[in-house]
Amino acid sequence: MSKPNVPQFIKDASRMVEKHSPEILMGIGIAGMITTTILAVKATPKALKLIDEKKKEEHKDELTPMETVKTTWKCYIPAAVSGMTSIACIVGAGSVNAKRNAALATAYKLSETALTEYRDAVVETIGEKKAELVKDKVAEDKVKKNPVSASEVIVTERGNTLCLDGTFGRYFLSDIDKIKKAENELNRRLINEMYVSLNEFYDELDIPHIEIGDRLGWNLDDGKIELETKAKIADDGRPCIVIEYSIAPRYDYYKLS
Repeated sequence: MSKPNVPQFIKDASRMVEKHSPEILMGIGIAGMITTTILAVKATPKALKLIDEKKKEEHKDELTPMETVKTTWKCYIPAAVSGMTSIACIVGAGSVNAKRNAALATAYKLSETALTEYRDAVVETIGEKKAELVKDKVAEDKVKKNPVSASEVIVTERGNTLCLDGTFGRYFLSDIDKIKKAENELNRRLINEMYVSLNEFYDELDIPHIEIGDRLGWNLDDGKIELETKAKIADDGRPCIVIEYSIAPRYDYYKLS
């Protein structure tokens, strides 16, 4: 029997705690709030007893608010400590999430910049015609690797042509005119409002939102939205329009320069 690797176990446990620290802190915070309520409820009878004793001692029918606080504050010390600890845990969870989101945004921006530079270099090196052939091949590969026969097709009232969102891999029914109309509508909104989200584009196509769709979008500073469409054949024999974004939706699209 092999001996347990204690250092490795500690290392793995530390990584697990670090990875799930927001959830752990939030859980502790919620549990602490419940504990705070219980402690406060338990402290109340003792506090009421002290108030009654103080009234008798001072020969008063009622104590002033300040006298009540001075008489009972010690009863609520455990509840106060628990409450402050719980708040600190909840705030800490939010802080960790904020830092992670900031790191994610930075990483996304770096990747986006690198991709744009790479794409421009490819066009400059091999020329626009060959670059179009590369895009055509990429669109074909996306249809092959994501067969419609194994996918859900979103049915809409915006057309009957099979379409594939090449970036997010969703099939839906539409047509080229509706897609162009959605592009024009978003560009009109982009000019007026300076930014639009990815989910707003999906609204124009009558397809459901995605979870990250409100966090990704376009900003007028990057230029107008330009969709690239490629006509392909799906594995079930149907014509398929593959949609790509010349300017990819970015993470911090709502930030104005």
